[in-house]
Amino acid sequence: MSNFSAERLSIPDVIFIRARKFADSRGHFLETFRKSDFADLGIRCEFVQDNQAFSAQTGTIRGLHFQVPPHTQAKLVRVLRGAVYDVAVDLRRSSKTYGKWCGARLTADGGEQIFVPQGFAHGYCTLEPDTVVAYKVDSYYAPHSEAGLIWNDPEIGIDWSVSASRVLVSEKDSKLPSLTSFKTPFTGVA
Repeated sequence: MSNFSAERLSIPDVIFIRARKFADSRGHFLETFRKSDFADLGIRCEFVQDNQAFSAQTGTIRGLHFQVPPHTQAKLVRVLRGAVYDVAVDLRRSSKTYGKWCGARLTADGGEQIFVPQGFAHGYCTLEPDTVVAYKVDSYYAPHSEAGLIWNDPEIGIDWSVSASRVLVSEKDSKLPSLTSFKTPFTGVA
């Protein structure tokens, strides 16, 4: 019996995952990753690096980030403290959902995760102060392959669940290009 349940989001390759919690008087325990159970969900990548980010302010947006070939990354994202609205944007040229986005709320209390495959831009917006996000990737960070799209691109039209006046982004993220000025190197659908 699997300790995970999963639902495919509006872009079916993006998977929302819930882990089964085992609770008692001390608190709770849950598995966050089991290779065999994730393979049953269609997630067969080899994760090679774990990352963690702290955001002090509600409304902090990190993204939309990705790595271009040959260092593309799939991500498995979860929240250790607080809550985020997590977003994936399809950048695969031959996909029916190219340029479309989907998202889900992830919380530390709920233990939800989202799997973002290669060929997607990824970002999130913090919904609570002092939020900590952790994620696994299946390719090492490669600065020369780092890329991104502007978080508020009207062509993509992401509803980040917070007022634009409350958003905090890095200087680097505020200068990312729009989807229309981006020539995608992601050709196919896996």
